[in-house]
Order: sequence, then C-alpha cells, then structure tokens
Amino acid sequence: MIEIRSLTKSFKGQKVLNDLFLTLRQGRITVIIGPTGTGKSVLLKHILGLIKPDSGEILIDGEDIHLLDDVQLNEVRRKFGVCFQDAALFDSMNVGENIGFPFVMHTKMSKGEIEEEVAGLLREVGLSGIEHKMPSQLSGGMRKRVGLARALAMRPQILLFDEPTTGLDPVMTSAINALIRQVQEKTGATCLVISHDIQGAFDLADHMAMIFNGQIVFEGEPDRFRLTKDPLVRQFVEGKIAGPISPIT
Repeated sequence: MIEIRSLTKSFKGQKVLNDLFLTLRQGRITVIIGPTGTGKSVLLKHILGLIKPDSGEILIDGEDIHLLDDVQLNEVRRKFGVCFQDAALFDSMNVGENIGFPFVMHTKMSKGEIEEEVAGLLREVGLSGIEHKMPSQLSGGMRKRVGLARALAMRPQILLFDEPTTGLDPVMTSAINALIRQVQEKTGATCLVISHDIQGAFDLADHMAMIFNGQIVFEGEPDRFRLTKDPLVRQFVEGKIAGPISPIT
C-alpha cells in the first residue's frame, strides 16, 4: 500500500533522512524502532504529505503523493487515521465533540447520526458513556484511547501511530498494544507504529524496521530482530550503553 523510495530530507544542512527505502505491506502492522533523533517522526510527516522531501518518492496505491496538488493530496489523506503521541485532543471540546469533529468537517451527517457514530467508536475502544467528559478529566491511557477512536472515525485504510504508549505504565502499555492489534484485525487497516517500546514492538508487529542515521538499517519479522547479532540492533534492543550508537549526553 505504501512504498518509500530513496527518500532524502535535510534541515539547515543536516541530513535527517538519507536515501531511505521502506515498504508498508497492506493489511499488516509495521513497527519502526530506532534511537531518538534519527528521523522516525520526520518520516511519518512525509507519509502524511506534511513535509516535502528533497528527493525520492512516497507512493500510496502507486501514486506519488508529492506530485499531487492540494485537492488531490487532501483526498489521499482521507485514507489516513493518525494517533499522535499526546493524543492531540482539543482541550476546549468534550470527548464526544473531539471524536465527532471529523464527521462535522467531512460529512453532512446530522447531530444525531454523529452522536450514534461517536457512541459506537467509544464502545470499540472500551470507553462507553464518557462523551461529556473533558480531556483534562481523562487519564493518559484514556486520552490515547479517545485519540484512537477519533482516528477511526472515517474508517481509514491506513493508521499511523506516533509513540502510542509513551508515558503509560506497563499494564496500560499492553492494553493499548492489544487494542491496536484488535482494531487492525477488525478493520484490515495497514498500520505504521513508531515506538521505543521494544517488547511491545515484538508483541505487536508483523514486520519491524530499525532506522538509524536516516536510513533503514535492518528489517524483518520480530524473530529476526530477536535472533540477529547485528551490533546496532543488539545494542538498541538490549539497551546497552556500549556499542555503535553513541548516547546523547
């Protein structure tokens, strides 16, 4: 569904993405891991068309999105649902209004129809009946589940998750990962998850890729990551200080 070819991007003379290649397979969960500051979030923004590359292609269903005009790009974006690291909820709106926002923006549904859709989405993420709560009244795990419900509103073909378990305790981390898997199996969506949660990546991924210095340096099924002797992968997976990845001090 998504093919990234020779993607390169620099900011102020510093290369963040460097001739990067990656294929996201349709109907599968791909988890990208890698040290902080190696280009993971920049890659996600390129896939959404929020940043234009210096060179290279991002093909979605065979179409290079960076050759599209704004109208065409917005049509492609309707295929996406995005869960941001902090859920990115509107603080001035209650939960129901947050989840219903995509319907207000992109459909002509009545208020009653939107409320029915919102109730169904909250059931899907295990939060029935909290439509009138404000984001400030929610725990971190609840905010992330509300963010997921909003991402599912337009029944996207592609779901992008930017650090979906950051800041959560181990139990809630497992619950969010299980929910992502449940949603993918129910919808058949193609999923990309950016994560630092190694054990969660092993449990969740159909395919994994490690990014380092702006390139995909290793990829494959989780077992390949578990068994490899590649020094970059071993250092990152095991959290060792010594190795080719220099800790930022």
